Amino acid sequence: MSQLKAWLGAARLRTLPLSVSGIIVGAALGNPILNVLEAKWLEESAGGIACTVYDYYFERPLFWFAILTTIGFQVLSNFANDYGDGVKGTDTHREGEKRMVASGIISPKQMKKGMYITAGITLLIASMLIFMAFGNENFLLAFIFFNLAIAAVIAAIKYTVGKSAYGYSGKGDIFVFLFFGLLSVLGTYFLFAHSLKWDLLLPATSIGVFSAAVLNLNNMRDIENDAKVGKNTLVVKWGSQKAKKYHYFLLILGMTTALLYTLLHYEKPLQFIYALAFIPFILNMVTVGKNKEPRLLDAELKKVALSTFAFAILFSAFH
Repeated sequence: MSQLKAWLGAARLRTLPLSVSGIIVGAALGNPILNVLEAKWLEESAGGIACTVYDYYFERPLFWFAILTTIGFQVLSNFANDYGDGVKGTDTHREGEKRMVASGIISPKQMKKGMYITAGITLLIASMLIFMAFGNENFLLAFIFFNLAIAAVIAAIKYTVGKSAYGYSGKGDIFVFLFFGLLSVLGTYFLFAHSLKWDLLLPATSIGVFSAAVLNLNNMRDIENDAKVGKNTLVVKWGSQKAKKYHYFLLILGMTTALLYTLLHYEKPLQFIYALAFIPFILNMVTVGKNKEPRLLDAELKKVALSTFAFAILFSAFH
């Protein structure tokens, strides 16, 4: 395997759509302009307005820098996870994708260097994002958001790295909910709108619990190996049957909070089109309920992650 392929493998590109889902939702809700997928209709009926929508949303640097920042945090988290689990021996007999440190393709020293470089670049991009959002006029807000960026870097690394790695004590679900859901959606909304509303907690909760469901699937798949090496995820602590019930709870809660938000802001039936993304969630719950071999859940990870991304796109387009 070439070094390029090895680093791309360590970056785990399949996790990126899930990581940007909250950014898409937060940016769409924080935009005072009409949603993007109505642009075609606008172009036909009121020529020129569609271009304004496109320029404001897709070509606005603030949106893309938010995407790049989140991707940076996700790649850093993946590198740190590869490193932390690799040096602890957790990945020696794992299921799913090959891990680079555990397989010896990338050395721990190289991976640590990759983590430092990724953290530095991500903080630089995050700083540019914060300056675009607040300029020189809102120093306090800029200071708060920069500290949140540092907290995100620390959280990404501490998931599996170090003696007090929170991923080894069952706290990973909380951090995924907070960073993928609440911080991602509410933080991005605030970057655009410079304000917050209580009902934003509903879509933020949806993205957060859907993301936690992906982690829970990962932990259900790895339950046997994690138990052997002392990685005490919630699944290891609770056992498979309780983990399945927890999984149902996460997905049902996410679907419910999304529907509730739409009901509060209902204008047209098309707003519920995102419910198409719920079909894979329901099918996933059936599969999880019937599952007796944890390793077979590996294929479900991608399905739930991509369904969350699809939900984010559809919800944002017609909210």
